[in-house]
Amino acid sequence: MLNASPFLTFRHFPTAFLYLRPTSRGLFLRQHSPSLPPFSSFTRSAHTMESESFTFGPYKIDPKEVFYSTQLSYAMVNLRPLLPGHVLVCPRRDVKRFIDLTGDETSDLWLTAQKIGRQLESYHKASSLTLAIQDGPQAGQTVPHVHIHILPRKGGDFEKNDEIYDAIDAKEKELKEKLDLDKERKDRSMEEMAEEADQYRKLFI
Repeated sequence: MLNASPFLTFRHFPTAFLYLRPTSRGLFLRQHSPSLPPFSSFTRSAHTMESESFTFGPYKIDPKEVFYSTQLSYAMVNLRPLLPGHVLVCPRRDVKRFIDLTGDETSDLWLTAQKIGRQLESYHKASSLTLAIQDGPQAGQTVPHVHIHILPRKGGDFEKNDEIYDAIDAKEKELKEKLDLDKERKDRSMEEMAEEADQYRKLFI
């Protein structure tokens, strides 16, 4: 239930504090997780992921960009990250809107985001996380496939903290442009992205 506070606290994850920031752009969450319990889930090995196919809306994703996957979700590195560790977590099924996910997909997506966030926050020596969903075109979503932005946060990474939401909005538009097959890809090379994915993959062995 919303109250007078501009933030809505969720308690789905023990010891983690998630804040929903209601904006016209979509669903934005911040997480501060000083300690989280061990997580266990059925995940796929790097060898298995390399032989699988992944899609992101109408786009095919090279398995080398994927560093973590379950039966229902996967995580990939970002073509143009806002901050070190800025990654995307997506359902494996092609689902345009968050409201169209099944209960199992919703649970798996957020548990995957929790696990990814915990590991990347530690890996990048960050102290907090921003998690964001843009659910629908009027919320800023440009690729019609549900995805959670995960960004490890450090003090001073943005002069004003709320500027990150404008930056996510801008990057979302750039992401579609760079994924379009008729656009020249000028961002990070596949080699750079594959190397980053390989580093992250080792965190989940």
